[in-house]
Amino acid sequence: MRRFLDRNFLLRSPAAEVLYHEYAATMPIIDYHCHLSAEDIAVDRRFKNLTQAWLEGDHYKWRAMRMNGIEEHYCTGSATDRDKFDAWARTVPQTIMNPLYHWTHLELRRYFGIEDLLDSGSSKRIFDQCTELLRTPEYSCRALLDRMKVRVVCTTNDPIEDLSAHTAIAEEGGALIVVPGFRADKASQIMDPAAWRTYISALGEAANLDITSPDNLLEALQIRHDFFADRGCIVSDHGEELLYAEDYKHTDILRIFSGTLRGIVPSHRDVRLFKSWLLYELAKMDHAAEWTQQFHLSALRNNNSRTPKADSGYDSIGDFAIAMGVASFLNRLNASGQLARTILYSVNPAHNEVLASMCGNFCEHPVPAKVQFGTAWWFMDQIDGMERQLTAFANMGLLSHFVGMLTDSRSFLSFPRHEYFRRILCNMIGTQVDRGELPYDLDWLGQVVQNICYNNAQEYFRFRV
Repeated sequence: MRRFLDRNFLLRSPAAEVLYHEYAATMPIIDYHCHLSAEDIAVDRRFKNLTQAWLEGDHYKWRAMRMNGIEEHYCTGSATDRDKFDAWARTVPQTIMNPLYHWTHLELRRYFGIEDLLDSGSSKRIFDQCTELLRTPEYSCRALLDRMKVRVVCTTNDPIEDLSAHTAIAEEGGALIVVPGFRADKASQIMDPAAWRTYISALGEAANLDITSPDNLLEALQIRHDFFADRGCIVSDHGEELLYAEDYKHTDILRIFSGTLRGIVPSHRDVRLFKSWLLYELAKMDHAAEWTQQFHLSALRNNNSRTPKADSGYDSIGDFAIAMGVASFLNRLNASGQLARTILYSVNPAHNEVLASMCGNFCEHPVPAKVQFGTAWWFMDQIDGMERQLTAFANMGLLSHFVGMLTDSRSFLSFPRHEYFRRILCNMIGTQVDRGELPYDLDWLGQVVQNICYNNAQEYFRFRV
């Protein structure tokens, strides 16, 4: 019987062990999409305790705690940090076969050297030990990133943000690269006219422009797009249920914009038309700037109307029909020669083959896998989900050009997820070697593994590290 989280955790063949330990394990990390705070990196924050480092903003843990019957007071409420941690510790043993059980104990081991299992009995000891370490310089935010060999962090930022933290980090000239990611979702959220008008006003202030027309809106977004580019941004990100690609006329957009600005709630059709227009225009900006655009699709967000606040862990998998929209959207851009590097993600595994096969329609010289199927995301960020995504990518495309894993996380302790992915990747390839389905050429396969773990992302995004 093997020990829990032993040296060969998730590695079920001799070839897999070699591929992981000799090729994957030592590779640095490019985390090209996450939700870390650039401000925390800029000031090199030290967390006061393990709750702040581990539970702040962590939807995954909050959802598990709620499912374990824990009161909201201990998730997003005003309970003390110690009480919140104890509530999480009570929950951990119930997360058996959930990725949280693996992630929790990997993080305790990799960052703190703690091999004890977290539960109610060990809660105080683990909290105190980790808290003491987190208060030292060796456990500051930057030190935590360095401990995991993180070379690049791409944060997620609204166009109205001033990016002062990114500027400060860049001016220091250290080895760590922290760049913003441009996420303009709020500019298209016209379903709530009052909230949209408030946002448009803030966007106009950031761009020093009075936004009174669709053309003004595009001009403001272009100003902020340029601002982001000047501060090192090379990626955009969109969190939409679908890729909208309706046929629209300029008169439609004028009418919808004017009506929403006056407080008229748009019809569902008008929302689709407006999103189709704005996504297309933003994609053209990305192409002109030579950015990579990322589309995170199929999430059904904020389902529970009794929640204390939006975006706090009440989301689920959506079952939208996506194929026609994706095809039309990409083709519209490709036909005019304005399709940027593109990564497509879906939180619904039923879309794996759809998206993986779609990507091959729009690849061209000179960029390998110019359009590609993104890593297993959100609810699929676990063993089965990763294996299914990797299998679909390999079956429908060229896995050797895959840009690999990201954390999509708000926690500085989340980077063992890259290790998790790397072990799964090596196990899948190594198992095929041991079955005779791939040749026993571990130098070649080891290079493929290293490319997927790091080199491909460096080349695809053109990071200078």
